[in-house]
Parts: sequence; structure tokens; C-alpha cells
Amino acid sequence: MTQNVNTQMGGIANIRNIAQCYEAVQRTLKRNPLLPGISAFYGPSGFGKSTAANFVATKANAFYVQVKSSDTKKSFIESVLREMSIPAPSTLSKMMQIASAELAKSGRPLIIDEFDHLVNGNKVEIVRDLYEGSQGTFLIIGEEQLARKLEKWERFHGRILNWVPALPSDLDDCICLSSIYAPKIEIDRPVLEKLLASVRGSTRRVSTNLEMLHEFALEEGCKHVTVDNLAEILPHGFVTGESPKPRSF
Repeated sequence: MTQNVNTQMGGIANIRNIAQCYEAVQRTLKRNPLLPGISAFYGPSGFGKSTAANFVATKANAFYVQVKSSDTKKSFIESVLREMSIPAPSTLSKMMQIASAELAKSGRPLIIDEFDHLVNGNKVEIVRDLYEGSQGTFLIIGEEQLARKLEKWERFHGRILNWVPALPSDLDDCICLSSIYAPKIEIDRPVLEKLLASVRGSTRRVSTNLEMLHEFALEEGCKHVTVDNLAEILPHGFVTGESPKPRSF
């Protein structure tokens, strides 16, 4: 049987990217005071970075902000202050002073998700100013090319203490996820291995396919999914992320 309830933490699977993200925060918190205090957690879309960051933010008592594509410098800092439960003053400079002071006083880490939006909008320096004003602990989260993109801002790039890669889902992760997304069926390991190969380690697609497999298996009255009956349950195969081929009429 693949399911194991001990792999769950409040409804979240204890996948290895949670450990990666948590280690990045802890390593930065425990750094030598003379070393920079920004770490980066990066990887392809779908690897579960945001889910891991949300869980780690609670576990590490960190402030967590997710950047939006439409964010301006002001709206970004307003989001930081909102996370801190601090009313935003009228000017950007005052917002920066208050946010920096709260980070310095509280000692709580700041996790900034979807950091690529700040990079693409040339707003990286506002985070460097926030860091310099607080000397706090920052974790920025972005896509696979984040390090390459940040080379344009040498003063920021040089303040990165650790580059921590998000990892593709492995078989253990898949077993953990099955306990959440397919709790009422048993899935043989060869099926999970086939799923992992199909989605190239994407945590999001592993989860999506497990839930779909769970639903279809129960509709067929099947409680045990094997390689032999997989094609009957999912005649069209796993959802891999490839676009459907154009139809002809």
C-alpha cells in the first residue's frame, strides 16, 4: 500500500521541497552576522515552491508576501506592511522605514514569493533597500532562471548567501502526495514511477493526476491500481502538460 498518514502535516504532504525551503530559511537565520542575509529558492513552475514556502512561513514564523505582476514599488511595500498588520502611511519612504524597522525589531524572516515579477519590472532595488535598512533574513523565491536574471543587479546578486534549488518530485514525494490526493485507493509503485516519468517531476502535475486517478478509479469500482488496469481507468493516459493536438473536422 502506498498511503501513509504520517507523511501528512496538517493536510500538506511532507515532500522534500519543504525540507529544502525550511533549510534555506534556517541556514540564513543562523548565518555569521558578517555574511549577507538573503537566500534564494528557485526552480521550474509546478515544483511546489509556493506550497512549501507557505508551510515554512508558518513553521518559521516568517512574513510571507507573494508579488503580483501588477505590483508597483508602493503596492509591494503595502503588501509587506499588511502582512505585518501595520497600517501603511502615505509616503513610500515612510513605508520603507516602518517595514525595515519591524523586520529589524522582530527578527522574523521575510519570504518573497514570485520574485521574478520584481525582476521583470526592474524593482529589485527596493528589496535591497529593505534588506539594507533591516539587515534581516530574506528568502526570495523564483523560477529556474532567477540567478541569471539577477546578474544584472550585481549589488543585489552579491548579497545572496545561498542558492537553494527546488527538487523534482521523487517516488517518496509521490507516495506522500497519494495519501492526500488518492486516499481511498492503493496504487502500485510501478504506476507511480510511470506517473513521475510522464510529468518530469512536476509536483503540481503529480497531484493533479493522482486526484484524477483517484476519481476515475472509484467510478470504476477499483480500489487497487496496477500497471495492468491503468489503461482501463485512464484510457487517455496521464495529463503531462503537453498541449492537445489540433483537431480536424
